[in-house]
Amino acid sequence: MAERPTRNSPSTPASDAVDRAEAFRRATAGASRALGGRSDTEVSFHQGNITTGRSTDGNAVRLPQPSRSLNDAETAQIRGAADAQALRIRHHDANLHLTRQPTEIPAREVYDALEQARVEAIGGRYMRGVAANLHIRFENSLLDAGVSRMNSPEELSTPLALSMLAREKLTGEKLPEQVQTLLNAWEKTLSPEARDALQELSSVQDDQNAYARVTRRLLTACALSEAETDSTEPDSDSSDSSETQDESEPDTTQPESEDSPSAQQDDAVTDPQMMDGSGEMGEPEDDTSEQATDEVDGTGDPAGQTDQPQSTGDGGLATNYKAWTTEFDEEIAAEDLCDADELNRLRQQLDVHLASMQGVVSRLANRLQRKLMAQQTRAWEFDLEEGILDAGRLSRIVINPLLSLSYKRERETDFRDTAVTLLIDNSGSMRGRPISVAAMCGDILARTLERCGVKVEILGFTTRAWKGGQSREKWIREGKPQSPGRLNDLRHIIYKSADTPWRRSKANLGLMLREGLLKENIDGEALLWAWQRLRVRHEQRRILMVISDGAPVDDSTLSVNSASYLEDHLRAVIAHIEARRDAELIAIGIGHDVTRYYRRAVTITDPEELGGTMMKKLSELFDESTSKRR
Repeated sequence: MAERPTRNSPSTPASDAVDRAEAFRRATAGASRALGGRSDTEVSFHQGNITTGRSTDGNAVRLPQPSRSLNDAETAQIRGAADAQALRIRHHDANLHLTRQPTEIPAREVYDALEQARVEAIGGRYMRGVAANLHIRFENSLLDAGVSRMNSPEELSTPLALSMLAREKLTGEKLPEQVQTLLNAWEKTLSPEARDALQELSSVQDDQNAYARVTRRLLTACALSEAETDSTEPDSDSSDSSETQDESEPDTTQPESEDSPSAQQDDAVTDPQMMDGSGEMGEPEDDTSEQATDEVDGTGDPAGQTDQPQSTGDGGLATNYKAWTTEFDEEIAAEDLCDADELNRLRQQLDVHLASMQGVVSRLANRLQRKLMAQQTRAWEFDLEEGILDAGRLSRIVINPLLSLSYKRERETDFRDTAVTLLIDNSGSMRGRPISVAAMCGDILARTLERCGVKVEILGFTTRAWKGGQSREKWIREGKPQSPGRLNDLRHIIYKSADTPWRRSKANLGLMLREGLLKENIDGEALLWAWQRLRVRHEQRRILMVISDGAPVDDSTLSVNSASYLEDHLRAVIAHIEARRDAELIAIGIGHDVTRYYRRAVTITDPEELGGTMMKKLSELFDESTSKRR
């Protein structure tokens, strides 16, 4: 009789495929850590449509899950994605990259693509296997973009065309003949300045700072971005900080005269001819609300350094900061910015993203919930002369009628009422994964704390237009007085008020995913606004958590004030709130060192870390509260 095959037979095709895929994952993870030069690199494989060329600015590599029928084409595709991300870890400085990153969305796509081309060119220079993997990945990306089906240069997108040209200059590799012909025709449409910048990329590819400067010149020559300002200051971790202007020095560059107020090109910090002062004027004018600004009715001296301190009625804060006008500012509920159908559609998109975050973040949220519930445990005092009749002790009366009735009373818990405000940066630099993760974390946090009886308010801040909007137009019409102060229209958004249940406001959080919402960020006034809303709450304990990915940036304001105008105001507001001690202020920076502003802060490099960091910091705050009461 033939031997019956056992269930654990190692020679089945299915088990062989699983073993082969597992061996491939281990080998790819080891190669990624070795190539990136970091033994602690987290390599993960995920199901679904993960872009194989996606590169992170943290210490993590995210790759597609290999299938059981792993073939040569799939192997090369995953290896190419792994090499691209590992090389970015090894040859890329995320802080320096963010320092010179343009604010315009199309320009940012080109900027990121050219930086990825740089790190891949460096990595593939001496390693033929890596170069081969990257080449296969690049060819696959061209196929996905449909380049082979294009017949005219106009069909090429600017980010794709510039990244192909940069790769050609950096590596010297030629493209397939049909694609090369198309690309050559597209290159002829560039200005001489743009072609010179492209040619220069190759000579500076080993110096990221110099490469970024040339990239910004290329973007300016292609009319994708404003000329880079000299006030751009790398973070303290960057070794090239000496090449940028000290932000503490006021900018005395004054605007030049205009020919037409309806289509102005106004002054950038270093190039008076490069800024579009018209902004985006397609939005209706909403009812305005009084914002926390220091508005004055006269003009000051240059750079705003000699104005008298202006009190804003904000609890004693006095600074030289002011707003040219608050006429066009708005404080608006999220549901008033778009119709209900669009909100529901955006919420569905958020729910799709949420499915991938239910693991770690949900476990941390449940842990926080259990901790808060434990602090609110009810306690009773027994054997009292008055109170609620203690039914559990009635048996004693039955046994001995001479005993008196026993009463009980609930002891007051020492858990203080708490309100938490989550203030989320809605600037353009948060576009993509950062704002999606922030919206998801806000959703999970609101649900978790609401179950514990903690009030949660979720706010966002941005501007109504790029580069000034109606405020700048009014300033131009009035003759462009010197030192106008803040020169843009604020937009402060209420996604969820503290007294609104989560179920009634959950659709609002999807608004953060709306295209075109995210613009400039003026952090100081937004922080003041959120604090003012929080400090009038009746709860005994108030926590204000800020999530941001960069320093305050508004091109219109910084073009006519000192380079540190917005940042100085932010520091003053933070110092004021921390000194008042009526709210606990904590900040989380995404790829941006917020510890230089806030006393209690943490910086993360990957948006995926946001949920866990939020829960951890809140848990620490409640732990501190418990220990103090003891």
